Amino acid sequence: MGESRQELLAWLNNLLQLNITKIEQCGTGAALCQIFDSIFMDVPMSRVKFNVNSEYAYLQNFKILQNVFTKHGVEKPIPVQSLSKCRMQDNLEFLQWTKRYWDQHYPGGDYDAVGRRKASGAPASAPAARTASAGSRRGVTPTTGAARGPRVAAAPASAATAALQQEIATQKEAIAGLEKERDFYFSKLRDIELLLQSAIEADPELEKEEDTLVKHIQGILYSTEDGFEIPAEGEEVVADDLETF
Repeated sequence: MGESRQELLAWLNNLLQLNITKIEQCGTGAALCQIFDSIFMDVPMSRVKFNVNSEYAYLQNFKILQNVFTKHGVEKPIPVQSLSKCRMQDNLEFLQWTKRYWDQHYPGGDYDAVGRRKASGAPASAPAARTASAGSRRGVTPTTGAARGPRVAAAPASAATAALQQEIATQKEAIAGLEKERDFYFSKLRDIELLLQSAIEADPELEKEEDTLVKHIQGILYSTEDGFEIPAEGEEVVADDLETF
């Protein structure tokens, strides 16, 4: 039998200085990444996403965790699909195993959880200035100055740079999604245009009649807005008239 949910949550929040209230919240993968960062101190925390609520972001966190497992030879399979669904029982069992692994491999000393995740843009924490040490094991009250001294938190400049890089990557991802959506709808409009052209070629009278479905569809397809008009034939666009950004 492993620790109870309450014991695991108390240990987890003390170690990471977060306010996790449900075991299911570990299904984002973020807290798990930081638990193993407290052991190995080499998890790229600037890439771990805490403030997210999409399964895609959860999977990115689990990819980081899997890379850590591979690097350090941790042979435990990560049930990503069940964990990322945020099911309580699946996350409870994996967190119980994680706690046992942590008890065996945590190197001791203070772990600056807040400092380590600052670059990720995660919430700072609940009570500040408290750190988890080797005394956190097995429910013992943590003390400072244990086996080794406090680790130095990431330099503020590096954290700021990493945060900006993360923001840029997020913006690029959003732009790529918008471009994909634009191309999708443009393709649909082009298909409609081709169907109309085929129908008119088969029956030219369709285009001559007014107030028909064909005319209304053409009106929608070829309507313009101010600043987006198609130049008249033979009319040149003067370079000075173009606004540059």
